[in-house]
Amino acid sequence: MRQARHHITQGEQAVGSDPEFVISTLLGSCVSCCLWDPVSGVGGMNHMLLTSSAGDSGVSNLPGINAMELLINEILKNGGKRDRLRAKAFGGAQMVAGLSEIGKQNSAFILQFLEQEGIVCEGHSLGGETARHLMFWPATGRVMQKIRGDAPVETVSQVKAPVDTGNDLELF
Repeated sequence: MRQARHHITQGEQAVGSDPEFVISTLLGSCVSCCLWDPVSGVGGMNHMLLTSSAGDSGVSNLPGINAMELLINEILKNGGKRDRLRAKAFGGAQMVAGLSEIGKQNSAFILQFLEQEGIVCEGHSLGGETARHLMFWPATGRVMQKIRGDAPVETVSQVKAPVDTGNDLELF
C-alpha cells in the first residue's frame, strides 16, 4: 500500500487519522507543533513562520495562538478531545547568524503555549543552527526528523556604503 504524504509550508497545517497518512515539512527558524489524540487516532501538524508580531502596543503572541487554536479546532472537528492531546515541537533554528533571534522566540512561544494549555509535550527538538526535515504520522504521533547538514548557516556582515562611481547604477 502506498503512503499518502501531504507537504505543508509556512502558514499551513494538515490533519488526518489514516495510519498511512504522513505530513511533512522543512523547518529553519519556523516551528511546527505535532499534535495528536492517541485514543481517537487523529492528529495534525502546523508550520508557523512567526509566532509573535510587534505593534504600537508591544509584542503580541496572537499569530502563534491563532495558528495553534486553528490546528486544535481541526483535530477536535475530526474526533479528537482537547484533554487527551499530546505534542511534539520542532524547529526554531538560528539560520542567519547575527540577524535576529526569531527561532529562539518561536521556540519559547510553543513550549509556553503547550504548558499554559495543559498539553503534554512528549518531546521537542528546538534551536540549533541547522534546518530540519520532518515526517509526522498524525494517527499515531510518530515523528521522524532529519537534521539537514546541507543547509549552511548564513552570516550577515555589515556592508559599507556604496562608493559613488558616477554611473547612476543603484544597488539594492
